Amino acid sequence: MKMKPAIKPGRLMILILVSLLIIASGYFAFTNAADREDGIKRGLDIAGGLYVLLEAVETGDQELDEDAIERAITVIQMRVDELGVAEPIIAAQGDNRIRIELPDIEDVEQARDIIGRTAMLKFVGPDGVEILTGANLVRARAERAPEVTPYPFISLEFDQEGSQLFAEATAKFLNQPIAIILDDEVISAPNVAAVITDGKAVIEGNFGFEEAANLALLLRSGSLPVELRELESRMIGPTLGQRTEEIAVYAAAIGLLLVLLYMIIYYRIAGIIAGVALVFYLSLVLWALNYLPTTLTLPGIAGLILSIGMAVDANVIIFERIKDELRSGRTPRSAMEGGFQRAFRAILDANVTTLIVTVVLFSLASGPVRGFAVTLFIGIICSMFTAIVLTRILMRLAFQAGLIRSGAYVGVKI
Repeated sequence: MKMKPAIKPGRLMILILVSLLIIASGYFAFTNAADREDGIKRGLDIAGGLYVLLEAVETGDQELDEDAIERAITVIQMRVDELGVAEPIIAAQGDNRIRIELPDIEDVEQARDIIGRTAMLKFVGPDGVEILTGANLVRARAERAPEVTPYPFISLEFDQEGSQLFAEATAKFLNQPIAIILDDEVISAPNVAAVITDGKAVIEGNFGFEEAANLALLLRSGSLPVELRELESRMIGPTLGQRTEEIAVYAAAIGLLLVLLYMIIYYRIAGIIAGVALVFYLSLVLWALNYLPTTLTLPGIAGLILSIGMAVDANVIIFERIKDELRSGRTPRSAMEGGFQRAFRAILDANVTTLIVTVVLFSLASGPVRGFAVTLFIGIICSMFTAIVLTRILMRLAFQAGLIRSGAYVGVKI
C-alpha cells in the first residue's frame, strides 16, 4: 500500500510566507497605484482635463497639406510641453484636423490661449513701417535681474539678417519708440536708448514672471504654419473621470472575485494557488504601469481586464493538462510536471499572437487605442511569467509541504 506524504510544517510555513508576501505586494501596489498624485498617470477620460478639436483653414498664402499639419502639431506640442502637462495627446485626425487632449490641467484658459494664438510678432518703427518679424527671432527667454529692474523681462536674440535690420532701425530711431506688436496688439513700445548691433535686445514691461514666461513661450514656438479654427472644446471634470474610474475598478474587482471563486471551487488547492499567482500578476502590472512612461485610460483598463482573463485562461490550460495526466495513471508529481510541459506550447502560441496584435495596434493607432495596446502588452508579459514560472514554483512548494497527495488537489478522483 502506497503511503501518502504527510504534512511538513517547515515547507508549509515557507509556502504560507511566500503567499503572504505576494498578497502584501499586491496590497502595496494597489495603494500606490491609487495615489492620484504619485501613482499611475491617468488619461483625460479618468483624470479630467481639456479636449480641443482644431481644423486647419486654407488661406490665400498658406498651403494646406500633410506637412503643414505636421508642423502645426510640432508647434502645438512645443507649447504644451512647456506648460508642463503630463502625457498630452496631440494627433492628426483626418486630413485637416488636430485633436488635443490635456489631462489633469489646472488653468484651462491659459492652455487655450497658448494653443490657439498664432504669435505673429512684428517690430514696427514710429513711422509705421515694419522693421522685422518673428521669423528673424532665434531665442526668447524670460529672465530676472533685480539689480537692474524690479520686473521680469524677456531677452531676445535675432539671426544675422534680423541683427542687421535691427541695428539699422535702432540707429535710425535713436531716442524714439519701436513698437513690439504681437497679434496686432502692442505689448511694448520702449524707447531706443542705444544702437544695438549685436542682435540682442530685451522686452520690458510691468508684467509678472509667469506672464513673461508665457510670452517668451509664444515667441519661441513661433507662428503656426496654418490658420486653425476651433471646432470643439470641452472640459471633462475630474469628478466625472474619477467616478468612471471607480466604476471600472469596481466592475473589475467583482469579476476577479467571481473568477477566483470559480477556480477554487473547481480546482481546489490548485485554484487557491492560481489565486495567489493572480494577485502577484496584478501587482506586477500595477508596478509596471506606475514606473513606465504610460498613461492609464478607460480603454487601458479594458486591456488590463482582458489580460486578467488571459492570465486565468493560462492557469486553466495548465490544470486541465494536469488532470489529463492524472487520468492516464501518472503520479501527482509526475502529472504536475507533465501538465506544465504540455501546456507551455499552447500558452506561448496564444500569447505571442496576441502580443503581435498589440504591437501593430500601438504602431498604427493613436490616443486611447495605444493605451489599450500598452496595458494589454504589459499584462500579457506578466501573465506568462506568473502562469509558467510562479504557479509552477507554488505548486512544487505545495507538493513538498504535503498538500498535494492525490489528484483531488485539482478536482480529480483517482
